Amino acid sequence: MADVAGVEQRWTAYLRRGPHGMLAAGAVLSLATADPVGMTTAERYTALVLTGAAVVLQLWFGRWSRDRPPAPSAAGTRYYFARWALGFALSWCNPFFAFYAAAGYLGPDRLLRGRALKAGPVATAVVVAGSQAGGMPLRGPSAWLLFGGLLCVHLALLAVFGQLAAREEERNRLQTATIAELERTNAALRRALDENAALHTQLLARAREAGVADERRRLAAEIHDTLAQDLTGIIAQLQVVANTPDPGRARAHVLRATDLARHSLGEARRSVHNLAPVALADAGLPEALRKTVGEWGERTGVRAEFTVTGTAEQLHGEVAATLLRIVQEALSNTARHADAARAGVTLSFLGEEVILDIRDDGRGFDRAATGERTGTGGFGLPGMSARAERIAGSLTVESEPGLGTAVCARVPLVRHD
Repeated sequence: MADVAGVEQRWTAYLRRGPHGMLAAGAVLSLATADPVGMTTAERYTALVLTGAAVVLQLWFGRWSRDRPPAPSAAGTRYYFARWALGFALSWCNPFFAFYAAAGYLGPDRLLRGRALKAGPVATAVVVAGSQAGGMPLRGPSAWLLFGGLLCVHLALLAVFGQLAAREEERNRLQTATIAELERTNAALRRALDENAALHTQLLARAREAGVADERRRLAAEIHDTLAQDLTGIIAQLQVVANTPDPGRARAHVLRATDLARHSLGEARRSVHNLAPVALADAGLPEALRKTVGEWGERTGVRAEFTVTGTAEQLHGEVAATLLRIVQEALSNTARHADAARAGVTLSFLGEEVILDIRDDGRGFDRAATGERTGTGGFGLPGMSARAERIAGSLTVESEPGLGTAVCARVPLVRHD
């Protein structure tokens, strides 16, 4: 954009000052060649008057165009042809004044438009060719023949340079349009960046809010899956103690209640520090699930089995904790609602996926009738599903009245870092 502005400034400077220099050059050469050319006294006085008129014309144009950019206009057209007329008359007095007339070759498109833009350079070519042919008036056929040849050469040059000028003008126009488009694009990009920055700030704020809400839900599910279940187990053990007259049996249930209380205390401490479940602290997921299933079966009296298929791998802590919690919740639902005789848990490592199946032969339920709720305050199946989805997994449930229940969780295999 700066180059285009520089070109326009140079053209403005030429249109104001260039003709002054060309008039001065023509006047000096005409004065020096007055005798060889054979200028009469009348021609000399006429040239002096016309030179003064040309100076006045140039001063007027310089003042008029001082605060105006060079652009075609009616005043510019009048100035151009007035200058041409003075140049024609001066070259009639002395051919060397054609220097002033030749000023019409440069920058006509910044003064003329329409038909005048074509007529102006042709008229200038007539004056220059006539001066080169010996000056006006032409004398003899040879002078006219020379004038015709020179005029044809000038017109051919005008056509060639006109084409070049048109191409350059088109190139400048395209460059200007491209720069303007780039400026508009940059402005739009700046606006988009500002909008993106504002949206990014809003997204960060919403992400923080969503993170807080998600953490609250996670902690609620954590308390439900650990402390609430263990407290339920403690209450059940203490109820047995209260209702049995057998001291040995009562002591066994008290010990179980004590173990559950210690387990709950450990889970509470771990939850506060946002660590993995206690069962995973010293063992991998398969061992933690085997221990959990065994203790659950012993506590509930349900025959429970745990199986691992595929090549077991060390899972990321969040993945392992999620699968353990899903098993704990599913087994808790089985103990409370299924009235099952057998239950089984299978952990399968299949390529880049881990599949966890929990099934029982209990009474089952009608999912359509229950709305996929299990009566656990909203943290049953919905809680397990939310846990699986949090680590980009999924959870499906199959159950029918009298045919038991099967829960299947599928999650990506994310290895321990």
